[in-house]
Amino acid sequence: MILGALVRKEFAEIRRDPVTLLVAVFLPIVLLFLLGYGISLDVQDVRLAVYDQDRSQASARLVEAFTASGYFTRREDLAAPGGADRALDSGRATAVLVIPAGYAERLAAGRRAPVQLLVDGSFSATALIVLGYAESIVNGYSLRLAQAYAERAGVRVPGHLRLVPRVWYNAPMRSVNYVVPGLFAVLLMAFPPMLTALSIVREKERGTIQQIFVSPLRPAMFIVGKIVPYAAIAFGEMLLILAVGTLWFAIPFLGSLWLLLAASLLYVFATVGIGVFISALVKTQVAAVFLSFIATLMPSMLFSGFLFPILNMPYVLQLYTYFFPARYFNDISRDLFLKGLGIEYLAGNLALLALYAVALVAIASATLRKKVA
Repeated sequence: MILGALVRKEFAEIRRDPVTLLVAVFLPIVLLFLLGYGISLDVQDVRLAVYDQDRSQASARLVEAFTASGYFTRREDLAAPGGADRALDSGRATAVLVIPAGYAERLAAGRRAPVQLLVDGSFSATALIVLGYAESIVNGYSLRLAQAYAERAGVRVPGHLRLVPRVWYNAPMRSVNYVVPGLFAVLLMAFPPMLTALSIVREKERGTIQQIFVSPLRPAMFIVGKIVPYAAIAFGEMLLILAVGTLWFAIPFLGSLWLLLAASLLYVFATVGIGVFISALVKTQVAAVFLSFIATLMPSMLFSGFLFPILNMPYVLQLYTYFFPARYFNDISRDLFLKGLGIEYLAGNLALLALYAVALVAIASATLRKKVA
């Protein structure tokens, strides 16, 4: 009865501030669209400048192999060596293909015919992908030339190793399929902790929290009464984000919906638990908002594996990631969306997420009681 009254009281407080409620519900959707479209790991339409010193049919076919791949767009032809520097410096080109004079003669004679690709390495991740595209194109083109040369010469083409790649779990290689499931962890970590912290700190500023703690009401029940409404709002956010992610962005979902919802519920309680803990550390609503973003949004972006693989981080930072529930939910979300894994594979992360939620709420309750006292 007492818990129900507390929950109803908190819902009544939320209804009195509809602006905050609208921000809490719709701002995550706005961020989902902004980040879903704005964060792209795909590299397409690479701007290519060509410095063809040979000007032969053979060099033209090589350039055509680049443009026909769908990865490169031919932007300009250079007339002098200095044009390559200017094209890369100005950003007109991301890569410059340099074909030396005598290229066709070397091919006709069956000799090696080196060409050069200059790549803007300002952003190393893009440069590595561009180099991978170029190597794949040149290797395939070289194999076709070798086969054609052998046929003309009437000799048998020697055996060669051929790699047949097959991509599992994200066959189209769309980065949005990887980014959007990770955004669930980031967005749910951004707003529920802040709203929960604001609700409790507001009680501090009014002076009503001292009255609650000197009453027969147990602190744990007060905390639960604060958590349940915001957990319900956060769970509603999750359902809305899930609907937009699957329907609008056409993200494939291969796993169990009920398992995702159960994991989301655990994660929601962990996030609002963080909000309770923050509320125990600060005295003003401004400080609560500031600390919430520092303690939740930034770590969830950097240390959850959302954008940067955890295995690529220094070992000390890898250990640091275990302190953030976004790490566990990020793995669960992607494993369910892209791999369709069952509970036997996700049990470890689910158990850690549940342990995190329970421990954090217990610690936050004790800390808040001590601070108020």
